[in-house]
Amino acid sequence: RHVPPKPTLPRACWDGRITTAPPRICLDESDTVSARQSSDETLYCEAEAPMAVEKEKPARESSETDLEIEDTEKFFTTRQRELYLEACRLVGVVPVSYFIRNMEESYVNLNHYGLGPRGTKAIAIALVSNTTVLKLELADNCITEEGILSLVEMLQENYYLQEMNISDNDLGLEGARILSEFLQNNTSSLFTLQLSGNNFKEEAAELFCQALSTNYRIKSLDLSHNQFSDKAGEYLGQMLALNVGLQSLDLSWNHLYIQGVVALCSGLRANVSLKKLDLSMNSFGNEGAAALGEVLRLNNSLAYLDLSSNNINNEGLSKISKGLELNESLKVLKLYLNPLSMDAAVLLILSIKRNPKSKMEDIDISNVLVSEQFVKILDGVCAVHPQLDVMYKAVQGLSNKKNLFTWTSPVKLIQSYADQHKISVLDFFRSLNPSGKMTMPVGEFRKAMIQQNKVPINRYQVRELIKKLGEKTDMVDFSFLKMTKP
Repeated sequence: RHVPPKPTLPRACWDGRITTAPPRICLDESDTVSARQSSDETLYCEAEAPMAVEKEKPARESSETDLEIEDTEKFFTTRQRELYLEACRLVGVVPVSYFIRNMEESYVNLNHYGLGPRGTKAIAIALVSNTTVLKLELADNCITEEGILSLVEMLQENYYLQEMNISDNDLGLEGARILSEFLQNNTSSLFTLQLSGNNFKEEAAELFCQALSTNYRIKSLDLSHNQFSDKAGEYLGQMLALNVGLQSLDLSWNHLYIQGVVALCSGLRANVSLKKLDLSMNSFGNEGAAALGEVLRLNNSLAYLDLSSNNINNEGLSKISKGLELNESLKVLKLYLNPLSMDAAVLLILSIKRNPKSKMEDIDISNVLVSEQFVKILDGVCAVHPQLDVMYKAVQGLSNKKNLFTWTSPVKLIQSYADQHKISVLDFFRSLNPSGKMTMPVGEFRKAMIQQNKVPINRYQVRELIKKLGEKTDMVDFSFLKMTKP
């Protein structure tokens, strides 16, 4: 009996277009014996398609295209799964069932799966032609520099993946070098990269400085829980002076100390794109606070600044307050777990009052005990800046005046108003938004609630309301009320 020859699979297109066949895998059978992969070897080589897929459509083997199938999406997903299973067989690892089930979802969380470098390579092979996964979590998988090499080779072909978390993988200097080379020539769609807890030191900071001084695609970078010190602060400052793409940078839980933060600030003063900066847990004290105060005086792009637990006392806060008197962009300032007194808290909010152009919305001094006099001053400041909310620990002597805490639930007040005027709660909230949309930034919502005269409500009640409507997203969303019956 004549047996027709088995058709070879065409290569997948590398320009981002979907093809009906998976890419050929650059592996050989020796990978099942040895896990070592040289850096010169590419990620792909030829492998036959699994027989199970070919047997499903024997009548169409002679066809030049598979586009005639009834459910192309299901067929493509099946081929993707078969590709992953074949990759696992060739590199000698057990397939991850969670990945098989979710490889057609936009978010895939593979944190703490113990993938190792070979398991990571199998995932990377499967993602080369994947068009659905937009966010990939690979934290704590011991992927090492070999796994990183597989991932960056995948990213050179995949134009869909946008966010990747490879934290806590102990990548070290060699991993930083591979990532730096990739970032210098980045043509992928990746814009969020989490690299927390990878034992990066000064040399790694220099590599990232070189890469990000010319790479403007990365918008969010997490370098927290590493070992950056004074010299790293200098390198990162040089990068910030040149970079015009980075919008969020997390440097918390490092060892920047005084010189590192001062050097960082020298570059930050010239930066025009960074909106969010986390410097918590770096112990730079009052000298670092003074440098940041100068940044706040000159920088008008930064909107979020976390300075929690940095040993800043009243002296350092006075420098920050001076900068806030002229700043027109900062919205969130976190000073939690700094040794501040009530006098420093008063100085801080008065600096907001003195700045008519201040956009400050949230101040966190939630370890500071304040007085009733402070609350009165804050009321006056909030009258000028109704979008402002200050989180403090408690008011001294308030235990004897519990009536200050006895306010009605804001939801009940709004519901009562809606019932009296025969409208829905959703209609009430939409009336607060000039655009008529069902979402609002937290600051705008707080301001609108304080200034409206329909429902008597104070800022503590507004804070409670924001917690119910989406505080964690920085947006208040009341669209769910559309489905709520009166």
